[in-house]
Amino acid sequence: MNKKVDFMKDWTYLWYTINRKVESNMKKMVIMDIIVSLCIGILNFFPQKIMDLQTRKNKELVEQQMDQMSLEEKIAQMFLISYRSDEMDSNLQRQLQYKPGGFILFQENFTSYSKTIQFIEEIEKTAEIPMWIAIDQEGGRVQRIKALEDVHATEIPPMMDLGKTNQSELAYEVGKVLAKELQVFGIHMNFAPVLDVVENEQNKVIGNRSFGADVKLVSKMGIAVARGLEENGVIPVYKHFPGHGSTITDSHSDLPVLTKSKEELLASDWIPFQNAIENNAEVIMVGHLAIPSITGDATPATLSKAIVTDLLKQEMGFQGLVVSDALNMGALVNHYSEKEIYCLAIQAGVDLLLMPNDLERAIFYVKEGIQEGRVSLEQINTSVRKILMLKNKKINKKRQPKEILGSIAHRQIIQKIYP
Repeated sequence: MNKKVDFMKDWTYLWYTINRKVESNMKKMVIMDIIVSLCIGILNFFPQKIMDLQTRKNKELVEQQMDQMSLEEKIAQMFLISYRSDEMDSNLQRQLQYKPGGFILFQENFTSYSKTIQFIEEIEKTAEIPMWIAIDQEGGRVQRIKALEDVHATEIPPMMDLGKTNQSELAYEVGKVLAKELQVFGIHMNFAPVLDVVENEQNKVIGNRSFGADVKLVSKMGIAVARGLEENGVIPVYKHFPGHGSTITDSHSDLPVLTKSKEELLASDWIPFQNAIENNAEVIMVGHLAIPSITGDATPATLSKAIVTDLLKQEMGFQGLVVSDALNMGALVNHYSEKEIYCLAIQAGVDLLLMPNDLERAIFYVKEGIQEGRVSLEQINTSVRKILMLKNKKINKKRQPKEILGSIAHRQIIQKIYP
C-alpha cells in the first residue's frame, strides 16, 4: 500500500514538474512573441513617423520659399531652359538671371570633362533655389554624354535591344549604369525611359527607342530601368504620354494624330503609364499629339486639360509632376503662338514647361495671361509647390568619380544584352 502511495506521489510530482516547465516555456514563448511583435511594430512605426516628420518639415520649408518668391520667380520655376553651347556667355547669363527652374543639357554642352563640369557648376551657382540639371540619356541614338571629347562614357544600346532580353534584372542594372554616369556631372533628372509601345513599323521618331511592341514587356522593362535610375539618385521621367508608338508623324516637325478610341488606348498605350503610376512615378512627360476621341478636336495633349488634368491626374491618379515635351517643336509652333503655348499648357495642368524660346519673354507672356484671366494664379502656385517639394526631397550634391565613366564593370553589364 505504501509503495502504491509513494508511486502516486512520485507520478503526481513528475506531472506537476512537467506542467510547470511546459507552462514556463509557453509563457516564455508568449513573451517572446509579444517582444517580437512589439519590435516589428516599432520598426514599422518609427520610419513612418520619420517620413511624416520629413514631409511636414519639407512642407514648412516650401511655404517659406513661396512667401519669399515674386510672381516672376514662381513662373520661372516652371521652366527648364536649354542653351546649345559650352560657354557661359552674356545671352545665357541674361536668361539665368530670371532664375529658371532647371536646365536641360544637350550634346553641345559636352566638350572636355573638365570644361563640362565647370559649365554645369557655373549654371548652378546662379540659382538661389537649386535647379534641375536634366538630360535625355535614353541609350541608342539618344545619348548626350557621348559627345565628351576626352572621356568615353559607356555606350548604352537601344532600349529595343534591351527589351529583347526580357530580363527586368538586367534592365535595372542598365538603369543603375545610367544613373551612376549621370551623377558624375551632378545630373538629377533623366528624360527616360520611353514607355511608348511601338505598333507601327513606319514610326521612325520612336522606333528602337521603345522596348518593343508588347505592352507587358514595355511596362516591365521600363519600370525596371526607372527603378535603377531612381534608387541610384536620378529621377526618371516616363515618356511620352499618352503614347507616341502608333503614330507616323514626327512631333518635331508637325502634330501627330492618334486615331484610337479611349477603349483601345486603355487596353494598350496607357497600360505602361498606369503601371508606372502604381509604382510611384514622380514625373511623367506629356507628348505633343492629338487624340480626337478624347478631346473632340486636334488639340495637342500638352495643351489639353481633358488629357493632362482630367485623364492623367484625375482618372489615372497621377499625383507627381507633369512635364511637357520641348515647347519649340513643330507640333506646337506650327499651330499656336508662343503666348498660347505657355498659357494653354499651364491651364491644362502642365507643371514643368520644357525649353521656351526665351525665358524672359515666356515669363512676360504668362504674366499677361494671368492679367487677362487666361492663366490661373492658383494653378501656378499648385505647380510651384509640387516642384519645390520634389526639389527639396530629391536634389543632392552627390557626385560619382570621373573613373566610373565607361568603367569595365559598366561595360560588362552592357555586354549581357548581347550574349
